[in-house]
Amino acid sequence: MDKQEYRKNAGDMLYLAACAINGRTPSAGRISRMDLDSVFYVCEKHCLTAAAAYGLEAAGVKHPDFVQAKEKAVRKNILLDVERGSILRRLEAEGIWYMPLKGVLLKDWYPKLGMRQMSDNDILFDAEKRERIREIMEELGFTCDHYGVGWDDAYFKEPVSNFEMHVELFTVNHEDKLYNYYRNVKERLIKDKKNNFGYHFSDEDFYIYITAHEYKHYIKGGTGVRSLLDAFIYMNRFGDKLDRAYIDAELGKLGIAEFEKSNRELAMKLFSFEKLSNEEKKVLDYYVTSGTYGTVKHKVDNADSKLKFVMKRIIPPMEIIQVYYPFVYRHKYLLPFLQVYRFFKAVSVSRHKVVAELRALIK
Repeated sequence: MDKQEYRKNAGDMLYLAACAINGRTPSAGRISRMDLDSVFYVCEKHCLTAAAAYGLEAAGVKHPDFVQAKEKAVRKNILLDVERGSILRRLEAEGIWYMPLKGVLLKDWYPKLGMRQMSDNDILFDAEKRERIREIMEELGFTCDHYGVGWDDAYFKEPVSNFEMHVELFTVNHEDKLYNYYRNVKERLIKDKKNNFGYHFSDEDFYIYITAHEYKHYIKGGTGVRSLLDAFIYMNRFGDKLDRAYIDAELGKLGIAEFEKSNRELAMKLFSFEKLSNEEKKVLDYYVTSGTYGTVKHKVDNADSKLKFVMKRIIPPMEIIQVYYPFVYRHKYLLPFLQVYRFFKAVSVSRHKVVAELRALIK
């Protein structure tokens, strides 16, 4: 579909999702004018298929693709809850401190099971236990997809259980303020009362974190409208109880106060069926065209310059090497060989990504 059709279908997606989370029955007339196959396609790009399905269901519409997607979302949430319970019990038995992150908690504040679709579960844990965590996950039947590279290790277990086990929230290649603020994150955590080794953020610090996490993606390749829906859900549940002065002060330290204000206001208006300003429509369009995980085009557009983007891809700075090639970072005599490895990887495994970047640069 062309860009205008995509945007129109995204509008229908947002309408259905807004109806679902507000317990409102969508207009039968509007649904009759929707191309549900195309709306489904856009929903998949934003992980809002289940939310839209609940909206359609309220209107008595059972499109097979939406019904199946909702059932899968419900099933996956249940399976992830079961597997997470097993993992956390092992961490308790091993005496390893941990904290579930982001969607693991957010999903329970949505009106219905599965409405907040989950691609994976994220858990922060004691970085000193990284090797032991791998052993535990494999003992629990998980396969390790990647380990020891970046800020998390990825594990998968059939049929749908994906877990990202985090040793930190932000790395040295992210914004300096974000990295430094969360560098010693455990100092900001509160001990759970119902277990021995679990921790959590205060309500204010949880909101600050999900905002910082969204900002990290927003300024790179972009992030989808589910982030706005998460903010709406959170503010509806906790907004009146939050210490706004504390939040604003901490957001100021991170340099993202204006970003938070703009996006919070957009989220509240968007999912409350309020009219958006022209500027808000432009920001929303950025979210809509980003999809859940951002785009190469936005990544190129958001770079300081195309030349800097190209140079960074050809000769990555040391902070990138530190995160993604830690062995080479510790043994810098291997740097010339890394360049050779990256070249062959680019023309074989990553060639589709490279082609996408080239197209974005040419445009």
